[in-house]
Amino acid sequence: MEGVIRAIYGVFHVEPTHPYLVFVALLAWPAYRLAGLAAGRVVFSSLRALPLGGHTWRTRLAWLPDALIAGAVIALALALTGPRAGDQSARVRRDGIAVMMAVDVSGSMRALDLSENNRELTRLDAVKEAFERFVLGGGKLDGRPDDAIGLVAFASYAETRSPLTLDHGNLATAARELTFARNEESQTAIGAGLELAVQRLVDFKARSKVIILLTDGESNLHDIDEDTAIDDAVKAGIKVYTIGAGTNGIAPIRDPRGDGSRELMQIQVSIDEQMLRKIADKTHGQYFRATDHAGLLKIYEAIDKLERTSIEEERFTEYRQFYGRFVVAAMLLLVAGFVLRGTVLRRLP
Repeated sequence: MEGVIRAIYGVFHVEPTHPYLVFVALLAWPAYRLAGLAAGRVVFSSLRALPLGGHTWRTRLAWLPDALIAGAVIALALALTGPRAGDQSARVRRDGIAVMMAVDVSGSMRALDLSENNRELTRLDAVKEAFERFVLGGGKLDGRPDDAIGLVAFASYAETRSPLTLDHGNLATAARELTFARNEESQTAIGAGLELAVQRLVDFKARSKVIILLTDGESNLHDIDEDTAIDDAVKAGIKVYTIGAGTNGIAPIRDPRGDGSRELMQIQVSIDEQMLRKIADKTHGQYFRATDHAGLLKIYEAIDKLERTSIEEERFTEYRQFYGRFVVAAMLLLVAGFVLRGTVLRRLP
């Protein structure tokens, strides 16, 4: 029965607080009858004493005051059920993480072994595309709108290209503008890249701090020792995901000389996977290997799933109460009934 009552109320987009009190409305009929009996009357010895054709608008509406009193009872019953309408709302709290991307921009990142289909891509081109999808979304990646993300580039030395930011449009622009290090600065200092990324994260307040370190070579410059950078990451509670990009052995590359020849060459490349695994293991991260463009995208998809922003949603309902309107209606009906009964629709005492 309660379900039926609520369904009826639902037609009017309200719900009753005390649905069973609607049965008070059944008192409307006794109230109507009693109101009619309460009126005075004059006793005639014969109906012939009454004037013929005595039907007037007053006699036709004589029932109206009693009906208004009955209506007041119904309105009061509806008020007692506590009709209300709820506006559902949700408060969402997003607890973002901090991600620092450290990208190798040494000369070997010119290699073309991550090209896709008929598109000729350097390793750096492929990384920039994958990173932009990771940040802004695209393909199977939804983007990271709630995370603070920054960018570090390293070769012989490391530099910050973008601090940790929620302005991902400018971050993507900074990533697109990444270029290869000059020939005289084209060694690979993994320790320097990792240490700078760590320092950018140390004082940043976030639930989780992550570094994605991508390189295609071996660390051959040790101004900052890799072990020192690893220890600093561990102390700061920073997790490092490492990516080895490219094939081992021989890889095609365009002649980087400035004579305009753009001749396709073959170079010897190798990745220090042992070092990258060590960094990932000690910081409780994970090591990935990308040997083609599709594989690189899948790595970013995997990291995206491993490091998700926590979202907490608190739902609540704010109610608008309508019982007051029915109380006012009941009072108006009651007053109107008595006023009519005492004035234009009065009966003889």
